[in-house]
Amino acid sequence: MPETPPPPPDQDPGKVAEIPVELDRSRIPTHVACVMDGNGRWANQRGLPRTEGHAAGEIALVDAVDGALALGVKWLTMYAFSTENWRRPADEVRYLMGFNESLLMRRRDELNEKGVRIRFSGRRDWRVPRRVLKQMDESAELTKKNRRLTLTMAFNYGGRAEIIDAVKAMVAEGVAEKNVTEKALRKHLYHPDMPDPDLVVRTSGEHRISNYLLWEMAYSELVFPEVLWPDFRREHLYEAVLEFQRRERRYGGLET
Repeated sequence: MPETPPPPPDQDPGKVAEIPVELDRSRIPTHVACVMDGNGRWANQRGLPRTEGHAAGEIALVDAVDGALALGVKWLTMYAFSTENWRRPADEVRYLMGFNESLLMRRRDELNEKGVRIRFSGRRDWRVPRRVLKQMDESAELTKKNRRLTLTMAFNYGGRAEIIDAVKAMVAEGVAEKNVTEKALRKHLYHPDMPDPDLVVRTSGEHRISNYLLWEMAYSELVFPEVLWPDFRREHLYEAVLEFQRRERRYGGLET
């Protein structure tokens, strides 16, 4: 098995990156959403099982949360497990279920102490083990009063599934055709109070949105850093926010 190379100096786990001086603290995105991509490739490059890439991604997740807290980001949403991920090998799916369960048990007290509210977005169907749902519910209950940062884990989540579920809920309520509006549909999304993401970051250089927050990211700014997720650190988040600040958001309008 090839020896795992040491992390580059700018990704030393013991080093805390400072916020760049050129970053405008008055223009921080309210909501940042991330597609944590590249765990498998990170492991393959090191001759390791894919599961080792997922395990290494925990450090990236925690550092991204700390970076968001340092910036003053209020909402951070992470794509943890998609509705399409059930198609992966059974061993990997089982690992991911257990890993997410243990991640919550290891980290929720720490996140609670930092003022982070933990929430989940996605379908709570028969495929998700009850023990995982239990840990999700306990984590949400423990942190429900926190407002410094809302960390939403998109788990068993699909953008199309969310829209379908919203439409089904409207039909079940007997919403009349004339009352089917964007505002009405939004009220039936998984978390209607969650603001649309200002910035969406997908790591590993892939330029896809992969069925993520399809309704919510209609006017999001998209950034695609080349770094694989396990190597992602808060400095990469800062770079993405700087790129966000370089852009002019017009929401379909014209420059004035």
